[in-house]
Amino acid sequence: MLTNSLGYPRIGSDRALKKACESYWAGKISVQVLLKTGQNIRAHNWELQQNEGITFIPSNDFSFYDQVLDHSLMFGAIPERYHQVILDGKNGELDLYFAMARGYQRDGLDITAMEMTKWFDTNYHYIVPEFHRDQQFKLFSTKVVDEFKEAKRLGLQTKPVLIGPVSYLLLGKEKESGFHRIELINNLLPVYLELLKGLEANKAEWIQFDEPFLALDLTEAEQSAVSYVYATIKKNFPKLKIIVATYFDQLGDNLELAINLPVAVLHIDLVRAPAQLEAVLDRIPDNLTLSLGLVDGRNIWKNDYAQSLSQIQKAIERLGRERVWVAGSCSLIHSPCDLDLETNVKSLSPEIKQWLAFAKQKVQEISALGKIAAHPESEASKALFAANMVDQESRRSSAKIHRPEVEARVAAITVADSSRLSPFSIRTEIQRKALNLPLFPTTTIGSFPQTTEVRSWRARFKKGELSQEQYDELIANETEETIRFQEDIGIDVLVHGEFERNDMVEYFGEQLAGFAFTKNGWVQSYGSRCVKPPVIYGDVYRPAAMTVRWSSFAQSLTSKWVKGMLTGPVTILQWSFVRNDQPRSETCTQIALAIRDEVVDLEKAGIKIIQIDEPAIREGLPLRKSAWQQYLNWAVRAFRISASGVQDDTQIHTHMCYSEFNDIITNIADMDADVITIECSRSQMELLGAFADFKYPNEIGPGVYDIHSPRVPDRSEMVLLLEKAGAVIPARQLWVNPDCGLKTRHWDETKKALIEMVAAAKTMREEVLA
Repeated sequence: MLTNSLGYPRIGSDRALKKACESYWAGKISVQVLLKTGQNIRAHNWELQQNEGITFIPSNDFSFYDQVLDHSLMFGAIPERYHQVILDGKNGELDLYFAMARGYQRDGLDITAMEMTKWFDTNYHYIVPEFHRDQQFKLFSTKVVDEFKEAKRLGLQTKPVLIGPVSYLLLGKEKESGFHRIELINNLLPVYLELLKGLEANKAEWIQFDEPFLALDLTEAEQSAVSYVYATIKKNFPKLKIIVATYFDQLGDNLELAINLPVAVLHIDLVRAPAQLEAVLDRIPDNLTLSLGLVDGRNIWKNDYAQSLSQIQKAIERLGRERVWVAGSCSLIHSPCDLDLETNVKSLSPEIKQWLAFAKQKVQEISALGKIAAHPESEASKALFAANMVDQESRRSSAKIHRPEVEARVAAITVADSSRLSPFSIRTEIQRKALNLPLFPTTTIGSFPQTTEVRSWRARFKKGELSQEQYDELIANETEETIRFQEDIGIDVLVHGEFERNDMVEYFGEQLAGFAFTKNGWVQSYGSRCVKPPVIYGDVYRPAAMTVRWSSFAQSLTSKWVKGMLTGPVTILQWSFVRNDQPRSETCTQIALAIRDEVVDLEKAGIKIIQIDEPAIREGLPLRKSAWQQYLNWAVRAFRISASGVQDDTQIHTHMCYSEFNDIITNIADMDADVITIECSRSQMELLGAFADFKYPNEIGPGVYDIHSPRVPDRSEMVLLLEKAGAVIPARQLWVNPDCGLKTRHWDETKKALIEMVAAAKTMREEVLA
């Protein structure tokens, strides 16, 4: 049977791309070395998939930063402010590209980065295209053709992958009023046709167009645009074989539209929406081939061959074998690279490891399913199937998974467990008296720069080169230095810096039961930022306090308030690889109870401000609006369970970033956090519109500078943003803070930016008093 890969991780098994990009940005390697690194990763990925027997191997799934940004560059959708980056000839196309992603602050130029937000309901972040009325597009970069030709030189006939024209437009934002971005389809489509002409001239046969918006609610105009696009492509390129790929949800009311497109193949996600297969098979026309997304591209559990083969067989019975392909559910960029690299049995036990599959193993699963379905009676197929069944049964019968006492505690939760003692209107007055903070109080989101030195301490400690006492002394000294710095510059609510923490989810997972960990299970979050999600394999509970020691130590160093810093239950769930043998809501509630225990212990230790970060609450929202409320009910309840065990004078904060809040603002208010801090600077406070229109009742800290860019804003820039915020939110409700944690930044830029931030807050106090 034909097998289909939608995309492969581009970071490299040892995060080679991250290391090369960061070295290039630091001026340590040349552009030629960076380009060579990319070339090596692409060659490795193509050859691996070819060796595993994949029929349709993707190209143009590699990116130096983000695939949506790649398309913006390709189509010349480059905001005017970036053109000056390459005017003098000192910088090349790649520098322009990185300036759009990260901002640019040198050679007398100071340019902010483009907005960044979540890719649908994943933890991957993309760079949001910017669109203007009557915008013109042109072919600026030939990356997709170049990489197809590169693969051909290696002897591989690949399948170029493009974001479909409609999905690309819908991923962007209008930067002026009075038009909708879908109206630009007539301007954009000719550039796609020019690209296809170049691919056809170089003997491309198959082209994959990703149209994930076909799994979302579309307007009539957007549906019409989809029909128009693929009819035009068919008319101009009748010999090209077009694949339209959908994923992350069911086609739903876009089913008739999708199956009647004049294309060769339709890909559907049967991991996220297995029930849609029957509806598709009932309506699919005779000339359309179906690519079955059976191997989960977003989670790390081994495929259940019995379940997948039953779906394959159902499709074959209706369509015939030649019209059925076996595929991953989506691109594998959301999976770690290779389980074979997990050789440390202390971090990942052999029992749990046998339940897992990373990207390389998922490619093997796609190939194996194709072989078994084609030749079910062969000895090789029987052996593959039997081995898979052994692994599935091992997981089902393991004693590691279920804890009756955890399940009983979840069942015993009452309404009171998810409610604070008093409403916010009463709590806020109690907290103002207890905390005695100024107008526009300043704080940071939690983490401070984790320098190479700090990371080396952790590595040396894990290797046994530092004793526990030596390691703790180093962390204590770094924490004290950070407290003193915050005191010196006048920040009002301090944080301890989180130098003892590796990652905001992994750190907690390491101390909670029911979690396992990898050494090399990295996935891309954005750009060069990679995360290593924990694996939730069983029932979750907290064996002991997790953060009290370092929060209490930091509070003992200062007379100012120090925030206790926690990651919320929804974010721990979303940013982990979650068990798939029970509802996600059940797992989230278990985590919420564990965080609640920590919140109560922090309060007992004298910590009066506790932040429970939930940057992923919007990310977990289902793609279809009809499913939103069910998710929001349990997600908000989980946060409230985690936060509601404290007295009224303890102030609960939460943090959210890189998400759109307009549609769920009432649910955010229902979380009932005393203070919420949000990312706002890249959108120039645009996100605050939702909070203003709704008249958000609690306190809010709109981020005043972008921590994902190395540039340092000055106080006037932050004052301008705060004045924008003050125009829609009462001054009494406003806090002043960066967009997000400072872990990935350098100390020099962090110190300069925070000094400017404190000065901006003082300026605002003077303006209000005046």
